[in-house]
Amino acid sequence: MQMNSSKSKESKRATLALGFVLGAISMFPQQAQCFVSNPQIQPLTTLHRNSHLYSSKASSRKKGRRRNASTKHSSSNEESNSHFDIEHAAMSRQQLKIRNSESGNSIHIPSPHQDAHQHHSHHQNPMSKLLSHIIPPQDQSKKLISSSTEWKKLVKHAEYIEGTHLRDLLQDQERSDEMFAQHDGVYLDYSRQRVTLETMDLLFDLAEKQKLEEKIDAMVSGKKINWTEDRAVLHTALRAERKKEQTVKKEIIVDGDDVLDEVWDVLDQIKYFTEAVRSGEIRGFTGKRLRNIISVGIGGSYLGPEFLHECLKTEPEGINKSLGYTLRFLSNVDPVDVERACADLDPEETLVVVVSKTFTTAETMLNARTTRQWLWDFMGDGKEVVRKHMVAVSSISSKERVEDFGIDTEKYFFRFWDWVGGRYSVCSAVGGIPISLLYGFDLFEKFLLGARSIDKHFTEAPLRQNIPVLMGLLGVWNMSFLGYNSRTTLPYAEALLKLPAHIQQLDMESNGKKATIHGVPVDYPVGEVDFGEPGTNGQHSFFQLLHMGQTVPCEFIGFLKSQHDLCIDGEPLSSHDELMANFFAQPDALANGKTPEEVLAEGVDEDLVLHRTFEGNRPSLSLLAPKLTAYSCGQLLAIYEHRTAVQGFIWDINSFDQWGVELGKKLACDVKDHLLDARKNGSKIKAGNPATSRILNYYVENSNQAIGEDLWDSNPLTSVTRKTHHEHHEREILPPVGHDLKGADGKLQ
Repeated sequence: MQMNSSKSKESKRATLALGFVLGAISMFPQQAQCFVSNPQIQPLTTLHRNSHLYSSKASSRKKGRRRNASTKHSSSNEESNSHFDIEHAAMSRQQLKIRNSESGNSIHIPSPHQDAHQHHSHHQNPMSKLLSHIIPPQDQSKKLISSSTEWKKLVKHAEYIEGTHLRDLLQDQERSDEMFAQHDGVYLDYSRQRVTLETMDLLFDLAEKQKLEEKIDAMVSGKKINWTEDRAVLHTALRAERKKEQTVKKEIIVDGDDVLDEVWDVLDQIKYFTEAVRSGEIRGFTGKRLRNIISVGIGGSYLGPEFLHECLKTEPEGINKSLGYTLRFLSNVDPVDVERACADLDPEETLVVVVSKTFTTAETMLNARTTRQWLWDFMGDGKEVVRKHMVAVSSISSKERVEDFGIDTEKYFFRFWDWVGGRYSVCSAVGGIPISLLYGFDLFEKFLLGARSIDKHFTEAPLRQNIPVLMGLLGVWNMSFLGYNSRTTLPYAEALLKLPAHIQQLDMESNGKKATIHGVPVDYPVGEVDFGEPGTNGQHSFFQLLHMGQTVPCEFIGFLKSQHDLCIDGEPLSSHDELMANFFAQPDALANGKTPEEVLAEGVDEDLVLHRTFEGNRPSLSLLAPKLTAYSCGQLLAIYEHRTAVQGFIWDINSFDQWGVELGKKLACDVKDHLLDARKNGSKIKAGNPATSRILNYYVENSNQAIGEDLWDSNPLTSVTRKTHHEHHEREILPPVGHDLKGADGKLQ
């Protein structure tokens, strides 16, 4: 009786699961079709790679060199054990699989490698428990790359790597000769990664298993690989050749539209408009030339363009072309950011560029209204002021909102597309308008050419010589198999000071995910924490931790020549050589470390030996380029964009959506409603929980924020900015000394 009851429960569970699936198919037919037809969703098969296949792979490696014999010998026992374990586990699972004849459910028997990997990844995603009631566990595992033979071999191989040291690996000449790649002046050295030639073989096996080349082709050809938003991913099209200049003619069609024609229509529009502004053909409302640019945007709408701006403003050609012009970025809603952006600019000579794909981003639109009011305060609130001083970069679907805002959509509206994510948009009008206004379109075009060079390399070079692919696979290795959950970007070039922040958003917003493209929780670590600082500043900031604390893989970026030569009489080396000496020394220090014996040999007191010992074995890679120019800046951008995509492709996650930013936005709207009610009516705030209510009430009661008497009777933004400094002073709302943003009738305080 109890057995029948159990069977009944299993049958009910299966029925519920079937109902859920059928309901999902009826609601999302396109996604269901894509899911069912996906060739990756197949039953788990156990593959055995014989030793002769290893030999074949070794002989086909670039330059035809074989693996180091000692490395091969030292890992042979591990390798044979790996084969035995996988075969034995597969046989055991086959023999022990128990199938209920009524429900069709199977009991999942995990393999030894799954157990090892679960231990390695520290914890299981809690979503697994939730989804296990909908998708049986064994069906979930079939959709996870971690259940593949290729993944399990890497898990086993990581155990072997734990017993090696970079100090020894770096002595291997053959290994060193293999672990670099070059393209168009960019040189990648990854010999200081904790990998052997066998590691790379296994990683390329994983790439093949994940159909990496097919996924890359799908991305650049316009397939809708961002399936959660039903969008293509085509930032590479933003820097593609004109069709008439192509040696091999190709089209990219998305929803019936020719993408390349549209891209070049916008680029031509950018060129005409920015050259007309720079020549004085297009002027402001009062007839003055427009020499100041304020770019209003947040996230990808400013991080990429700001990184490019910082690169170019100290580059000789950039210096010459930007003479007499000013570019500032306004991203934060902190009033201080508004003050910094506007304080000493003449509004009559200022052009405001509002960048928002939807034209609804809360922070951007508040700053857009604020800068509009700033312009009105100086020149009157006529429509022509906005039409002559404000530009929009937005999607075509937002054109009506742009027009309602007051911007001239015939001449001052520049579109970008739903298939361009914000963090991938710097090559569109998002970067094109502010950069071309300041430096001229031809310099922006050189930047596009550099990115195009890497795009071509990424799509055409063999995987083993492909710089973004190599970096992506090494990222997967460090994160998912060695357990290094952070990574630092270290540009030894002050002009790249904003690159780490751009990479931080690019990578963390792309790969900070918890579910695969198949809707199954990941059971392996994904998504590093990225940070960085230019060298040598970083050496005096967080390198203590890099050398003696947690292991953080490092990426060093350097240049053969500086943007500016500097050599002082009497100094043995130029300033650039001094900088690069550190660039070359730090990777070796991280890799080799310093043994207790070496410390003792220096005469150090025994009590201090431990404190002054460096364990080393800390992975890094080095990128070298000829010189930091617009072109090489484009190369760097594309390398990191593609590195990010490669990791997402291997992990089976969608690197092109960002649902994680939505919840905070929604809660912020709720908090604003609470604050509005408290400010207007003096009511106590009752939020979702006592802690939030307490801190919000404390904020309202103790913040000395001045609210004008007419704030609630009219547009708050208009009222606040219309108050003159004198009026505020007399009412003692503000302290006597404040930053004055000029203007006859209004001040922004």
